[in-house]
Parts: sequence; C-alpha cells; structure tokens
Amino acid sequence: MAQLEQIQESEEESTLAKYLTFTIGSVAYALEIGIVTEIIGLQGITPVPNVPHFIKGVINLRGKVIPVMDVRARFQLEEQAYHDRTCIIVIEVESATVGLVVDAVSEVIDLPEDAIEPTPSLGQSSESRCIQALGKVGDEVKLILDARQLLDSGEAALLNGNASPS
Repeated sequence: MAQLEQIQESEEESTLAKYLTFTIGSVAYALEIGIVTEIIGLQGITPVPNVPHFIKGVINLRGKVIPVMDVRARFQLEEQAYHDRTCIIVIEVESATVGLVVDAVSEVIDLPEDAIEPTPSLGQSSESRCIQALGKVGDEVKLILDARQLLDSGEAALLNGNASPS
C-alpha cells in the first residue's frame, strides 16, 4: 500500500509546474522557473542609444553585459519610480540573457495542470501577445508570460550583439 501512495505522490508532483510570481502594479504575473537564472536587486543601468523605449540599457553582472527591459514600459503601462522592492529577474531564453525590471517578486508557486487555462482572445496588444496562459491560485489569477514573446527575434538578436540596429 505504501508503494501505491508513493507512486501517486510522484505522479502528482510530475503534473505540477513551478513558476516565479511577481507584480507590476496590482497585476500578478508568473514565469516558468526553468528560464529564471537569478533575481537581483536594482543596480545602475547604463543607457544605450537606438534601442526600443522599453530597453532601459545594460548592466554588468559579474563580467557579463546584460540588456535590461522594463516590463512595465514593454506593456505600455504608466511609468512609475523604482522603489526598494523593484528588482531585476534575469532570464535566459533561446540563448539570450535578459534582465526584466519588475515592481516586486512574490514567490515560487506550484501549479497543477488543471489550474492552468488557455488565454482567452484578448486582442493583439503587446501585453496580451505575451500572455501564454492563466494560472488559478485560490481566488487569484496569475498571468503566465511567454518570455519568448517579450522580445521578438529581431530585438533579441540586437540585444545580444548578433545584429546591428537598422
């Protein structure tokens, strides 16, 4: 009987996905934990000319230069001054490393498959294009982001030094 319980527990664990949750304003978002390399405090960002408005510049993270995107600006939300909970989530997607400035990191959560729903048709705004799914956590809904959509392929290549600005 104990073996059956262990098998059931491992099956339940395998259907759980881990997400890092964070907020921008009053909205809760989530990213698959597998693409997150680290979370760092806000530090000096060096501006770079001729990049999209939501790219705030670059940082030097232990000798590696990393582009930094303000997610609030990416989603065309009202600008807000950075504060003590503002931080940078460093992610790696398709061999591109990017820092995402968010208002605050919340926690890592486990979501079972049945708590994740497809995104309803929300139009073609920059924010809705980046929403991969909706995660239900109690009475709340977390917007699960598709990190690949945060940067289109041309922006990703530009930021990682693989293309020149046009």
